[in-house]
Amino acid sequence: MATTRNVSAAKPRCAWAGADPNYIAYHDTEWGVPVYDDRRLFEFLLLEGAQAGLSWITILRKRDAYRNAFAGFDPEKVARFNAKKLETLMQDAGIVRNRLKIASAVKNARAFLKVQEELGSFSDYQWGFVDGKPLQNRRASIKDIPARTPVSDAFSKDLKRRGFNFVGSTIIYAHMQAVGMVNDHVDSCFRQIAVSKLAQKR
Repeated sequence: MATTRNVSAAKPRCAWAGADPNYIAYHDTEWGVPVYDDRRLFEFLLLEGAQAGLSWITILRKRDAYRNAFAGFDPEKVARFNAKKLETLMQDAGIVRNRLKIASAVKNARAFLKVQEELGSFSDYQWGFVDGKPLQNRRASIKDIPARTPVSDAFSKDLKRRGFNFVGSTIIYAHMQAVGMVNDHVDSCFRQIAVSKLAQKR
């Protein structure tokens, strides 16, 4: 059976994927794949907010703990978390025990529900920033990938207007990459072409 190291060497990937099995699996199966399901979009928003100031691999390793702590990423349930629940979460060693981030997850869940109520789905709202179709970028290397773009600036600004926290433009661009609003796999990555084809299958 091939080792993770051998498998990684056999397939050219974006440099950030490294050799960690969690990162490789995430890169190969999730990153850049278009997401239209509201609950999964909420999951990524929550996790991206938790990641602020930390490495993404730290959050990936805690993903199951976050799923358990935040009601399977159900925004309706998270929106009902009270002060007692927040104190319980502050004692949960499986997640990032940052009071502002935990409180923000609840605030964002409530804002998320308001978007759904107003527009029918969060997915329609979010994908509207790219006219419903993933942006296909052709990056020669990781150095060519920006930390933010005019689209992420606009998306971030509107989220803040709607009451969301931990949604700065850099965080939101990472979110856009994660849920496939943009395809930032570099040209040499084996996933670049495969992900670009997914944009045609909605």
